Amino acid sequence: MRPPRSELVEPLLSAWRAERRSKGLDIGRPCEHDLRAILNAIVYVDRTGIPWGYLPHEYPPWQTVYGYFANWQRDGIFTQLSGLLRRLVRTAEGRDPDPSACVIDAQSVKTSANVPAHSQGYDAGKKIAGRKRSIVTDTLDLLIAVLVTAAGVSDSAAGLPLLTQVAADHPAITKAWADSAYRSTVIEGGAALGINVEVVRRDPATRGFTVLPRRWAAERTLGWLMFHRRLVRDYETLPARSEAMIHLAMIDLMTRRLTQESTQAWRNA
Repeated sequence: MRPPRSELVEPLLSAWRAERRSKGLDIGRPCEHDLRAILNAIVYVDRTGIPWGYLPHEYPPWQTVYGYFANWQRDGIFTQLSGLLRRLVRTAEGRDPDPSACVIDAQSVKTSANVPAHSQGYDAGKKIAGRKRSIVTDTLDLLIAVLVTAAGVSDSAAGLPLLTQVAADHPAITKAWADSAYRSTVIEGGAALGINVEVVRRDPATRGFTVLPRRWAAERTLGWLMFHRRLVRDYETLPARSEAMIHLAMIDLMTRRLTQESTQAWRNA
């Protein structure tokens, strides 16, 4: 019997709350809201794309929900949850908990009016003014790391620090696949980190859409993320909050994958 989604994330959230209490950070402020209700509300914002202030009344007050979101982002809770669930999914799929290979890709998206101009840029290749999401996934399409930058930052410039982070956090990874945008900078940098970066090139004679070996894994992940309407456009003031929303979308996807739950449509309500 598969565990309910709440049991997959509850231990880490409860440990976070207990640690704050032990440090005296919640003195005089009793915990009125269930952590599951808080997380459900954050996922609701991520999935539907609504502003925080438009949260339905059945959820806790939006100010409380946003406060938890900001604290969890700052304390790395979404990154920890994403890593925990990724290991559970890999184990359930018969793989080693820690990946040994990865795929790098990037996506540029437009931003909303509230995003500071200094954190935006222009991607001349895709003709998009906004931000760029550089991601690293394993071969099961599960997110390993993400970096949000201005769209004008080249794939290579964003890929090298991202690959450096991956090498530090996941020493078992020795192989990476990327597209031709990740030139010698990433290839040479990866070699210095002990990661063999292989560029998967498109056959110039090919016409129309073609699924490219290995690269399709990260491209499919980017497609999955876009089911969360908050990610269709970047609404977050801080790039770190954008990264948290991406981790949150993957948390939602992985918990459904582990519990075999599907998103309820209004037609089935």
